[in-house]
Amino acid sequence: MSTEISTQRAGGLALQTFDDAFKFARMVSASEFAPKDFRGKPESCMLAIQHGSEVGLSPMQSLQSIAVINGRPTIWGDAALALVQSSPVCEYVREYTEGEGDGLVAVCEAKRRGYPAPTVVRFSVADAKKAGLWGKTGPWQQYPARMMTLRARGFALRNAFADALRGLITAEEAQDYPTPATAPEPAREPVVVRPKFDATAPAPAAKATEEDLQKSRLSVNRTSDLAVLKVMRSKVDERLKSGFYTPAQADELLNLIAGKIEFLTIEPEDSGTDFAHEAAEHEVQA
Repeated sequence: MSTEISTQRAGGLALQTFDDAFKFARMVSASEFAPKDFRGKPESCMLAIQHGSEVGLSPMQSLQSIAVINGRPTIWGDAALALVQSSPVCEYVREYTEGEGDGLVAVCEAKRRGYPAPTVVRFSVADAKKAGLWGKTGPWQQYPARMMTLRARGFALRNAFADALRGLITAEEAQDYPTPATAPEPAREPVVVRPKFDATAPAPAAKATEEDLQKSRLSVNRTSDLAVLKVMRSKVDERLKSGFYTPAQADELLNLIAGKIEFLTIEPEDSGTDFAHEAAEHEVQA
């Protein structure tokens, strides 16, 4: 791919390759010669130089004449007039004002060579008021006649010499356009960080271990009091419902308790150690 770029102009710096142009842009962007919008931005300088070269401006003229406004490249009004007047198809450009006060009108006549009549554009105070420009803070308050002349010039030059300006509008005109409003983002629901588990919910029941089962088996085997065994049976049922015992574990203990009760009701009670009813809950280990 060729690295040649079109930036050679009479009396201007000749930049023959992309690398040359970028080195120059980087040097200018770090200097006081760069306009504030291009300062410290070698990429923007490079693009301004290239854009200016396409309409006939030298590298330094490009940096001073090209401006990016609202994301669109534009050209300052005096540079636009210079480009048109240097074009071989331009016969003349005439600018003047008519009237005074609210009757003031800026006129621009742009004559293209070979055309029978010039392109004439008038921009009046009424036009400025209709566009919301009259009395606008800034140059429209300080130099209203000058701003009206630039507006008439921009329209006339674009109409008569579109090939010279290549679609560029004047920066003065672009500055008067309202800045495009960005659509507001839709309101979002506030982000609520929730714990993985509900902190208000009761903690899940602990699960019986093999050691717990072994202690419960020993308690059943050692107990000879029917009342205590019945209390143990109800406790096993409760802990099955709470999830402490699995169905298999609960079945084992209930079968063991039922067998012990059956044995005690058939055979005479031995003299084994009795446990108080209150101790039964602690015998079926949690």
